Amino acid sequence: MSNIKTVGVVGAGQMGAGIAHVCALAGYDVLLNDADASRVSAGLESIAKNMRRQVGRNIITQDDMDAALKRILAAPKLTAFEACDLVIESIVEQDEAKRKVFADLRASLKPNTILATNTSSISITRLAATTDRPDKFIGIHFMNPAPLMKLVELIRGLATSQETYDASVRFVESLGKTIANAEDFPAFIVNRVLVPMINEAVYTLYEGVGSVEAIDKSLKLGANHPMGPLELADFIGLDTCLSIMQVLYEGLADSKYRPCPLLVKYVEAGWLGRKTQRGFYDYRTDPPTPTR
Repeated sequence: MSNIKTVGVVGAGQMGAGIAHVCALAGYDVLLNDADASRVSAGLESIAKNMRRQVGRNIITQDDMDAALKRILAAPKLTAFEACDLVIESIVEQDEAKRKVFADLRASLKPNTILATNTSSISITRLAATTDRPDKFIGIHFMNPAPLMKLVELIRGLATSQETYDASVRFVESLGKTIANAEDFPAFIVNRVLVPMINEAVYTLYEGVGSVEAIDKSLKLGANHPMGPLELADFIGLDTCLSIMQVLYEGLADSKYRPCPLLVKYVEAGWLGRKTQRGFYDYRTDPPTPTR
């Protein structure tokens, strides 16, 4: 179990592609899968683009990039994951969708393969219980964007074995990341603090305390945040922010975690942020303009 050489990544969106990027640069062979084959192609293009940016900034060499890209292969079907020593699920933040992935993987994985989820909020114990290997299941939560952010949260479920945890520690450290151990509570550490702050910023907008521009300016210049909370929400994805708030609200039964109605309205409109070109900002203009 501890000798991880091949990593499978399920989900080729921003997070999945970022995880594949990091793993390949660290010397792992990577198989990248997505239910939508076009997303795998887009993910591979995104990885190459981001690596070229790293070469331009002298973070990696051209040889590093060329070798890493050769290590990443598209895996149109999950049956290809029979070669994997570790599989990381990184799809949409929905319990049912993740459960389906784990069920579909069951027939393909070797008995000793570690199964990990990149969930940002959902119970590791509950997800593990839906698999055939709860002792080999763990939360490995990368921050976004994975190639740049140094932190990885490691979350053990109730059944996660010490061997699985130790192997996961070695794996994460081999990527050059720093580990924060989090208990299996809704949203763990980072999002338990961060997303309610974003939700409060949306309430501040909803109640007319300040405009989008004023709220973001205030947190950037008044609290020294590199990005305003509404701009950050657009970057994360408003649907993801809403999902995390719903997990917190339902899991902790505390009214302070109630999702702001305005956040719900934006998600219902399909204005999810950068990935849909509209959220709290309209990204079809240059520079982006506030939508409220």
